[in-house]
Amino acid sequence: MTPAAKRTGSAKVTMQTQRIIEYSNKEKSLSNLVDGFLLERKSRGLQERSIEFYRGKLKHFIEWADKQGVKNIDDVTPAMLRAFLLYLEESKHRRGGIHAFYRTLRAFLKWYQSEFEPAGWLNPLRKVQSPKVPTEPLDPVSLDDVRALLAVCHGKRFTADRDRAIILTLLDTGARAGELLRIDFADCNSITGDILIRKGKGSKPRTVFVGRMTRRALRSYLKLRDDTSPALFVSDNGERLSYDGLRAIMTRRAKLAGIRPPKLQGYRRAFAVNMLRAGVDAVSISRLLGHGDLQMILKYVKQNSDDLRDVHGRASPADKL
Repeated sequence: MTPAAKRTGSAKVTMQTQRIIEYSNKEKSLSNLVDGFLLERKSRGLQERSIEFYRGKLKHFIEWADKQGVKNIDDVTPAMLRAFLLYLEESKHRRGGIHAFYRTLRAFLKWYQSEFEPAGWLNPLRKVQSPKVPTEPLDPVSLDDVRALLAVCHGKRFTADRDRAIILTLLDTGARAGELLRIDFADCNSITGDILIRKGKGSKPRTVFVGRMTRRALRSYLKLRDDTSPALFVSDNGERLSYDGLRAIMTRRAKLAGIRPPKLQGYRRAFAVNMLRAGVDAVSISRLLGHGDLQMILKYVKQNSDDLRDVHGRASPADKL
């Protein structure tokens, strides 16, 4: 082989090697991997809100990593991840929000390891301690505020009856706002009070229940329906009620009642607290809420000294002597 041929062959090998390197770098780029991760989550049937949650957190991480000159997953180190969590803290993110970033990165890196089985790669998050999250119980919607909201459900009959039914159903079922909005008319038995949640968190179905007052409110509202939507709760235009629409209802009714708009998650907490105070056991409450872990109840339940005094009064060991 002539020297010129050798040089040509060497150049071809170099170009081929360069293409392999470029392809490998592109395959391992954080942005491309995030796209693959989100596609995998969609294929598992995760709700759009969950997908947007992951997308937002990972976009924030990638933008920060890019400023540090990190574009490839092989360059993500434990020290870098600690620096990112510290950056979030210094940027005044809430502890719960920082933990949400940590959970997102944990899911993303675990997916990468499972999907690609990279030789010699070790998950950098294994050396990063999980951020501490405050354990203070979250405040529920007070029953006084619920009564105030129900008292101002007047005006146009359809809107008033629908809003009343929504408020009572949220309180009576402990359903998440997204779950409530996905309920179809066929999933609700307004006679027996059974309501099927077809897709709870993790796409797990469960049945929740409503009492007499809520059943009456649902029947009154449903009698006024003249649309063809399959949704249980609809807008004034007869279309499935959206999350923004639900929040607007709460804001409007709260303004009429002269109170602060309750957070939608607050109804779920109120359900848990009031069921516990009524003597319902934690296991049953957890199942009705769709939780797989009893520890989650601690985030919803807030027992004051009066609650504890009542519990002790009913079960005092000395009084039973």
